[in-house]
Amino acid sequence: MSTETLTARLRDSAAVRHLATWDAAIIAATIAFLVVAAQTVEHFGTARNAGYIILDLAPILLLALAMTLIVTTGEIDLSVASTVGLTSAAMGVMWNSGIPLETIMPLAVVLGALLGAVNGLFITGFGLPSLAVTIGTLALYRGLSYVLLGDTAVADWPRAFTGWVLGTIGETQVPNVLIPLAALAAVVAVVLHATTVGRAVYAAGANPIAAAYAGVPVRRLKFWLYVASGAMAGLCGVFWTLRYSSARADNAFGLELTVVAVVLLGGVSIFGGKGALPGVLAAVVLLTALQNALRLAHVSTEALTVVTGSLLIAAVLAPNTASAIRGALRHRQRRTV
Repeated sequence: MSTETLTARLRDSAAVRHLATWDAAIIAATIAFLVVAAQTVEHFGTARNAGYIILDLAPILLLALAMTLIVTTGEIDLSVASTVGLTSAAMGVMWNSGIPLETIMPLAVVLGALLGAVNGLFITGFGLPSLAVTIGTLALYRGLSYVLLGDTAVADWPRAFTGWVLGTIGETQVPNVLIPLAALAAVVAVVLHATTVGRAVYAAGANPIAAAYAGVPVRRLKFWLYVASGAMAGLCGVFWTLRYSSARADNAFGLELTVVAVVLLGGVSIFGGKGALPGVLAAVVLLTALQNALRLAHVSTEALTVVTGSLLIAAVLAPNTASAIRGALRHRQRRTV
């Protein structure tokens, strides 16, 4: 085999490996779905509906940003939706007590951070498994939400705040919330992919013992990631309350499964150490747009739940299957060369 042929083959195989990554596949699938849905589902391709999709994906994205970091370390946080509900309920109690909303909103984020710190303390301080801990706090935080508000709802929120959350940028149909969402996503992307913190996250997930020997403060890192996850859930509670103009104990019920589904579907390994944010962002858009298209097609809520569950299973199986196929292809290429 000539040198030119060998160089070309290696270059082509590198391109194939790059294009065959799960990130590229999920991004391509998302673009393809958006194009097909715009052509086949009535009203899907309108600017107004695009604005609705952005509003629908906002809470999922907020929680998925922090969940991506946590799952990459090999842990999980199933209490995020219950944290949203508890912070929303707390907002209702504070509002009924006469506290200004300008004070309530940062307090809700702080409350979320404290709830995340509880998870972090049990997981990193006492060495308990994150799955068991966060299942427990999932039930605990939701129960506390009902203790605070019961079955009542607080709905008399200032129109200036709810109007901004539902408002658009200028004369466009682009929601105002897209700006802070994009900023938060950019910050997390930089932290995960371009800083020592991000490298520590991957190291902690790939091999926590080796990472600790290399000087990575694994326990402290995971603790602060849970604090960040709680703070993000508190921010999500603020958004949820103002978007729907309602503080309720059952706000965001079941949302944790959707968040886990998009993180895994985005290519983050449930075992830790692998994954990237672009795939997660594409998965958020894909799942939200899919649910939106099904609603426009008058598909039942039960069917939407089936779709989410199916994607959760696919999210676990597909990346591992794709990795096995890539490994087989690389082995075949080495034998050919």
